[in-house]
Amino acid sequence: MSVQIEAVQAEHHESGFAIAHARPRLSWRFGSTDIKDWRQVSYEIIIKREGSPTEEIYKVDSEQSVLVPWPSQPLNSREIVNVKVRSTGNDRKTTEWKEITLEAAFLDRKEWKANLISGPIQPKDEPKKPFRLRKTFNLENLPKKGRLYSTAHGLYEIEINGKKVGDQVLSPGWTSYKYHLNYQTYDITSNLIKGENLISVYIGEGWFAGRLGRPGSRNVWGDRLGFLAQLELDNNIELITDNTWECLKDGPIKNSEIYNGEIFDTTHSDDNIRPIKVEILDFPEAELISTDAPPVRKVKEVKPIEIIITPKGKKILDFGQNLVGWIRLEKDFKGEEGDELFIRTAEVLEHGELGTRPLRTAEPNDKIILGGNTKGWEPKFTFHGFRYAEINGVEPTLDDFTAIVIFSDMRRTGTFECSHDMINRLHENVVWGMMSNFVSVPTDCPQRDERLGWTGDIQVFAPTANYLFDTSGFLGGWLKDVYAEQIYWKGVPPTVVPFVPPNKFNDPWPRPHAVWADVVAITPWDLYKSSGDKKLLENQWESMKLWLDKGLPRGENGLWDPMAPLYGDWLDPNAPPQFPAHGRTDTHLVANAYLIYVTDLVSKIGKLLGKNIESEKYEKDSQKFKQIFQDEYLSKSGRVVADTQTAYALILKFGLLKDDNQLKRAIERLEYLTRWAYFKVSTGFAGTPILLPVLAENGLQHIAYRMLQERDNPSWLYSVGMGATTIWERWDSALPDGTINPGQMTSFNHYALGAVAEFMHSNIGGLSILKEENSNYGWKKALIKPLPGGTIKNASTTYSSPYGKFSVNWKINENNNTLKVNIEIPPNTSAKVILPTIEKEIGSGKYEFEVPYEKDERWPPKGIRGPQSIFMSDEFVP
Repeated sequence: MSVQIEAVQAEHHESGFAIAHARPRLSWRFGSTDIKDWRQVSYEIIIKREGSPTEEIYKVDSEQSVLVPWPSQPLNSREIVNVKVRSTGNDRKTTEWKEITLEAAFLDRKEWKANLISGPIQPKDEPKKPFRLRKTFNLENLPKKGRLYSTAHGLYEIEINGKKVGDQVLSPGWTSYKYHLNYQTYDITSNLIKGENLISVYIGEGWFAGRLGRPGSRNVWGDRLGFLAQLELDNNIELITDNTWECLKDGPIKNSEIYNGEIFDTTHSDDNIRPIKVEILDFPEAELISTDAPPVRKVKEVKPIEIIITPKGKKILDFGQNLVGWIRLEKDFKGEEGDELFIRTAEVLEHGELGTRPLRTAEPNDKIILGGNTKGWEPKFTFHGFRYAEINGVEPTLDDFTAIVIFSDMRRTGTFECSHDMINRLHENVVWGMMSNFVSVPTDCPQRDERLGWTGDIQVFAPTANYLFDTSGFLGGWLKDVYAEQIYWKGVPPTVVPFVPPNKFNDPWPRPHAVWADVVAITPWDLYKSSGDKKLLENQWESMKLWLDKGLPRGENGLWDPMAPLYGDWLDPNAPPQFPAHGRTDTHLVANAYLIYVTDLVSKIGKLLGKNIESEKYEKDSQKFKQIFQDEYLSKSGRVVADTQTAYALILKFGLLKDDNQLKRAIERLEYLTRWAYFKVSTGFAGTPILLPVLAENGLQHIAYRMLQERDNPSWLYSVGMGATTIWERWDSALPDGTINPGQMTSFNHYALGAVAEFMHSNIGGLSILKEENSNYGWKKALIKPLPGGTIKNASTTYSSPYGKFSVNWKINENNNTLKVNIEIPPNTSAKVILPTIEKEIGSGKYEFEVPYEKDERWPPKGIRGPQSIFMSDEFVP
């Protein structure tokens, strides 16, 4: 069987429909194959432009199959182009043609002829009441192509002739609206009818004008909701938003807020509603963007598994999974005048009742006023993070309610499974935690009065995110907002992007924070490694320089200002619950370790981009700062002044030691500290993502596995043993008796500590990007190096790369002490395989290796007992 192309992609766009690139680069992924060492030697592209009788044929001798330059003339706005691709391999065989249809969005702001229109002025200090806008138009003939281009200040949902337009929700999504405003393009050809047509739009406050933060700021980007739309038939403008539209300022949705849910009146009638004129607002100042990021969609439906009767007699639906979205009613609940169906949601139960305290001031509740039809109801302009739903006002059954899961609909790329059920559940918790928090922007949590785009969370989690899903379009777009905000704030990347003004915990001016602000360099680099796209680095290059040259507050020696208040190793489990920054690791040690790493990283990026002068400067700075750091924080023997797991993990990960003697001592000390803690995690945001990889990379994989498999708090499996289905914010968000942690920072759906999944993929599964100097990143070359350990007897992981699927599957046979490894390498790539007794490079194809396996005699490692009176057992529970 010959090699075949599985899919063609333009830029990092999910489909190529409404693409905003005049010269879109093309990529193609190959399907699985048994053919060994297959490499592309040439490719052919055929381009057929709409309306042109001829085809453009391009044949190129090249191995490149990812982000290939656009070979033709630039696209024009609205233009439709059919693209066919095929490859010829070193076996002289050619794949079948694979095609994609591209349609350009507006490539010039001047294409917009529409106006931003709004309803009546509403009070600034209150929630904005949703309203509707509508317009009728007549069609004598149906078009071959109908397109609607639209966006809003607020959230919007469109119907044409009573049928919802598109499959997106929460459009246009959340951006730093001052700088970037996404617009959507819809194919509305099938929505149209001959004669009179009605377009109707519902507008809600959403993130644009709704309450954000704690206790919250309203109208962050404006206090007037607005809608902008342009309907075109066969590339001719049919209608635009202007003063001929009308507004219905009242409707069935009486209120809808991100934090506080929705109120819906099923008895509402438009019979006595008199339309009013719309008002034309100033055209948006922001750049209007047709983004590469996939939209938020409904991606799953989950049915409740149980109805719980609480001690207080409340009826609660348990959906069995902590998720993000809302509830749809599957039944027409009858009711008399004044009757209500009231739904309260929360992530956990506490003492048998709904645990709402972690929600703080958010009230994610939905109220449906009965008396009309309720079947099929679901909210439009809110979402909740929940597993449990308390139902009031009706008698619920399991069939009456469905949870709708929403997510920025990225392509799933990575999987993992092993012989340890709790670790498998932990990995599933990571996936669900990511899905819950990748709703338009990468947020910290999805349930309480926060839900903000914290930069530190995504910085530590990005390598895991990039493996699990194709994040290039999503994070690439968000990083543009990071840079835009950073420019406004004089070089300081805010800790939350989009930036939300001061509230209880924010200052009027964003404070610079190591780890968080370092997202400007580390996350683009992580994206580059997974995608191979240098353009992502070029887009953020000025942002990196701005942070290092202007934003970062420095002391006289060039390191961090010694008086700067910093998050440091945030949420160190040893920190007091109410003081999560007061961990045991010096905050400035953390900051300066990151500073050296980032300075060196920006030097490498500069060299890669041909910015040689800047690259040399940052390289010299890095070496200078490293020497100062060593003098400040290291003893001659290799001890660190902050004698913690995080401190040693950082200096080992970032290569901050002077010589092999210091290296040996630091490794010994890290081992001691983990054994002294009886393998409990003693790290926060800075140390946790790197802790297990650092242990494994330095010959302490038995310690890493023991920590991963530990079940007592603080550990990753503690929450799994407590029934968690997502990653918690704190190691002990719930105490052993089920009581919710008394700290204010207590979410049951934070993805940051889920960065441990990178260890599962690269060390347990044994699949990662090969790290070599001058290596072509983007999975052109992989490293296959499974590291069996602990009680795990088999594991498998897959990754759908830009070239195709990599796969590693291994199993220990204890009867004959062998390790059997099955590997799949996609066409046009290679891999370095490192196994006991084997180190070799292989090309594409499927391989099976069987090598001798020796059990690690250090397993299970024992703790180091102190003089405490409480007995601590070394017995290990698998």
